[in-house]
Amino acid sequence: MTDTAILLIEDEASNADIISSVLRKEGFAVTWAETGQKGLAAAGMTPYDLIVLDRMLPDISGMDIITRLRSAGVETPILMLSALSRSENRSEGLEGGADDYLGKPFEDHELTARIRALLRRSRNQVHSAVMLYGDIELHVKSRTAHRQGVHLALSPKEFEILKLLMEHAGDIVTRDMLLKEVWHLNFDPQTNVIDVNMSRLRHRLEDDFATPCLETVRGAGFRLIAPTVKEFKS
Repeated sequence: MTDTAILLIEDEASNADIISSVLRKEGFAVTWAETGQKGLAAAGMTPYDLIVLDRMLPDISGMDIITRLRSAGVETPILMLSALSRSENRSEGLEGGADDYLGKPFEDHELTARIRALLRRSRNQVHSAVMLYGDIELHVKSRTAHRQGVHLALSPKEFEILKLLMEHAGDIVTRDMLLKEVWHLNFDPQTNVIDVNMSRLRHRLEDDFATPCLETVRGAGFRLIAPTVKEFKS
């Protein structure tokens, strides 16, 4: 683990000392940024393996930091820490681009377990550069998508959902799969976060096109459907 670099963005020195000590005992190399601005600068200059981010910072909120990092193309896994730990707070953090969300206070072993899980997922992700299905084209590295050559303006979560649908193109993607693979949850947060995001994605995929491509399978989940050759004709 000595080669694993973690950026900790935390404004309270006492919390930063505790977290850094725990992680260093596990063999991680930790860099501490005490403000959001310093954290943004560090994340943009150095390729870290993982970012541990406090949600409530005095200069820039953790949510804004995630938005700016993802908009800049930084795909480093982010574990968000927050005293706001209700299900709606977790959903908001995950929806905003965090890869995992841990409520305060937390046990040391849970923090390290969450970090190891995120690192495993990140290192095991092997994708082709371009994914194609029907008239949909998805570029994994640039995180862009097109339908019939038209660029689709997707949010980070919409992109992740579409990527999962493309990976299982033609097959049903269940709600449990979406929660696990897109929001990294092993439980149902009892919110409508999936329905809201699927509705938005459907609008992106279908509003300006003649044929549907996203099907809701009642009681099962969702799947992409590829238009036939005849349907491609003008």
